[in-house]
Amino acid sequence: MTTGAEPAPTDAGFYDRPVLEAARDLVGCGLRHNGVAGRIVETEAYHVSEPACHAYVGLTPRTEVLHGPPGVFYVYRSYGIHALLNAVVEAEGVGAAVLIRALEPVSGLEAMRARRGLDRVLDLCSGPGKLTQALGIDLELNGTRVGERVEILPRPAGAADPRVVTGERIGITRAVELPWRFCDADSRCVSRPWPPAMRRGARAAA
Repeated sequence: MTTGAEPAPTDAGFYDRPVLEAARDLVGCGLRHNGVAGRIVETEAYHVSEPACHAYVGLTPRTEVLHGPPGVFYVYRSYGIHALLNAVVEAEGVGAAVLIRALEPVSGLEAMRARRGLDRVLDLCSGPGKLTQALGIDLELNGTRVGERVEILPRPAGAADPRVVTGERIGITRAVELPWRFCDADSRCVSRPWPPAMRRGARAAA
């Protein structure tokens, strides 16, 4: 968790550390772009050591940002359709990032609805392509520093830490899957399928 002497996500030091730590600690933080904002409820970690990470292929024009300094955004197009937002972490030259996978909408809901073409709040940002569309985030933000145009904000003061559960990442086909997905177990805005721990909790509460 991000408390005490640990850096806040507004500080460069927050990103200069192991990807699994950063991915967990980003859950519960805010994400804001042009006055439209949500609370991060799901992330995934990617590291150069495993083939699911784009940095695994080495330094290329596409992966240059991933191999660069921590605290910048790596934005790429998935399947030629969706822009996906990642925060670069670990030391420069390593190649690691945290995918921001889902948000719980907080402000600017009407703008989100207009961009997404739907009304249901739970559907606005419950996936990595959905949230970038809802917030108006596209490829021109690739390589920009955190806070320059897209802000990541600390967890609200006094708020309880989210109850984070882990699971396997979604849609991985080129690697042995790892439990590198981090979700706020109490948010219904986490993308489907939910991790097993969330599904068990939902059944128990039913």
